[in-house]
Amino acid sequence: MHRVVLSCLVVPLMLLAACGADGGTGTAAGSSTPPSTSPAAEPTASDPATDPGSGGISRADNDLVIEYDPGEGAPVERYTLTCAGSVEGDLPDSEAACQHLDGLEDPFAPVPDDAICTQQFGGPQTAHVTGLWRGDPVDLQLSRTDGCRISQWDRLGPLLPGPAR
Repeated sequence: MHRVVLSCLVVPLMLLAACGADGGTGTAAGSSTPPSTSPAAEPTASDPATDPGSGGISRADNDLVIEYDPGEGAPVERYTLTCAGSVEGDLPDSEAACQHLDGLEDPFAPVPDDAICTQQFGGPQTAHVTGLWRGDPVDLQLSRTDGCRISQWDRLGPLLPGPAR
């Protein structure tokens, strides 16, 4: 009987101790310092994580920089885009770009190394997209040098200025 009662007490205590040892919001095992409860650590109404219009996405999660080179000696154009609750940035048609990217499962996936691509030239345009999307880092070089890269470019739709689609 004592073993059953002891087991019922020990298992929850072990689970509780394990939760605190993960380095998360609880106190680490063996530490006497309680978690921070300062007002600065708590979300505010203007925090995108608590803004119902942002879907819990913060600015840092969806900030992009697009560097577009039209090729043939034309100057490189640089745009910014933030898609978090409200749309910000100087990318032409920012609203459409945010909606389009949001509808794609993995918009910045690279062309697979083993892809078989048609040998066609889509133009001298190149682009470099950096930043964060859905909290994941983005660092994608784009071109229109073969069929796979043309498809990758076109898939990003209004994010990339350039040749008429």
